[in-house]
Amino acid sequence: MDDARELLRQAAEAHQPDRAVMLARIEQGMTRSTDAERARAYRRRRQASWLKVSLAGLLGVGVLGLGGLAVAAGVKQLAPQHPAPLDVMPTSQASGATRESHAPTTKPAVQTRESPSPSTPRHSPTTTADGPIAAHGDVNAHSTVYWEQNDLTVDVTQPLNALTVELRVAQSTGVQSTGSWQTAPPDDFTVSVTQADGYLVYRWTLKPGRTIPAARQLFAAQFNHATGKRDASNDTFLVEATAAGRTATVRGGFASGG
Repeated sequence: MDDARELLRQAAEAHQPDRAVMLARIEQGMTRSTDAERARAYRRRRQASWLKVSLAGLLGVGVLGLGGLAVAAGVKQLAPQHPAPLDVMPTSQASGATRESHAPTTKPAVQTRESPSPSTPRHSPTTTADGPIAAHGDVNAHSTVYWEQNDLTVDVTQPLNALTVELRVAQSTGVQSTGSWQTAPPDDFTVSVTQADGYLVYRWTLKPGRTIPAARQLFAAQFNHATGKRDASNDTFLVEATAAGRTATVRGGFASGG
């Protein structure tokens, strides 16, 4: 036993430590320690990061869930209320109701003498004749709801050395002359437009020394009137002519245009 101790003592005294080797081992140990600590720190940071991400995800899901519930609640509150269905009237009843709603609430105006019903004109629009002349009056088909032309056609079978044509337009609302014309040369006539007894009077008078040949002649009176279809049943014409010393007279009214 004593020998062993002696041997150990001698070995310890004889041992010479290698400083460089020891420093290398210490440095190596520190490096391993530092790497291990770094590895452990990295794992801790990574775990903390995953924890933060997980918590953020959970919070986001929760917020979205709450937001969805809030939106759903808002939509439910703001959803429009469906109106109650309307009672639809049958077609036959609706038609009857429409007719009733458009029925006049006042009595129709009483027809006066100045504006008789179109169905009972004061003057016949048919052709009238006497000797060498025959005439008939028409409302020109190109008349409009605010303008009208009354045409007087005179058929002459013998030359005329005297002729007077008078066309009277009843002065209903808005009637104003816009002109006149005739197929015979204008220089052969004296033309005038006057007002008399509630009429606008257009008059053509053949000048002395002029002659109207045997042919169809047309005389036209043009005028404005109030907007709407005008009743021409009160309009009249008068034609007086002389041929071979004989005087003829025709008169009549106007028929509505097409």
